[in-house]
Order: sequence, then C-alpha cells, then structure tokens
Amino acid sequence: MTKKIPTISESEWVVLKVLWEKGPQTASDINSSLPAYTDWNPKTVRTLLDRLTKKEVVGVHKNQRVYAFYPLYSQDECQRDKTKSFVKRFYDGTLKSMLVQFIQDEDLSEEDIKELRSILDKKQNKK
Repeated sequence: MTKKIPTISESEWVVLKVLWEKGPQTASDINSSLPAYTDWNPKTVRTLLDRLTKKEVVGVHKNQRVYAFYPLYSQDECQRDKTKSFVKRFYDGTLKSMLVQFIQDEDLSEEDIKELRSILDKKQNKK
C-alpha cells in the first residue's frame, strides 16, 4: 500500500501481531490468542479492533453475525513505518547514528557481525 500508515498504539500493535500470525480472526479468536501478559477482557479487545478499523489498519469480513478481522497492512510495512518514525524522533532522521549506537552498545556474536557485513556488502553492491 502506498498511503501513510496511521499511528498504532502499543496495545493495538499486540492485536495486530495476532492477526499477522493468523488472520482473519473473530474478536473471540483474537482474545484467545493474545499473550497471557495482556489479561484483557473481551470489551478491551473489541475497543482496540474498533480503533484499528476506524484507522483503516484492519478490515472486517461481515458474515451474518460473525465479524472476522484481518490486517490491511503487512507486518513488514508497519515495522518499516515504525522504524522511520523512531529514527526521525530520536536520531534526527540519521540512521547511521542509530546503527552506531546499537552496534556499540550490544554484544554481537561473530554470526551477527557476519550477517551485518553481508547486508552492508549487498547494499553497497546495489549502488
């Protein structure tokens, strides 16, 4: 999709993850599939689904009395959008600054380093 993805709250993100794993699902199915730490009641899940539907992030199949919800954006599209927003807010849009900080602060295995080098080499070869 080419239109801008609306802002998604952390709670809405949890619901979307369930739909990306297996969608479409009813509100009841989603409630059953939520991680145990949420401990949300069905009304909370329904409210989050209503918000996501109004934002046009989630669509609805209306089959008689049962509504089945499905994501309108892929997980990859939402992650990319969230990453761009994060880099813009905290690193003034400079990806390099963010990457340097993460690489310096994290303990990377040899395998991680090889994978990062491979990604950078592929990126360089595309230019």
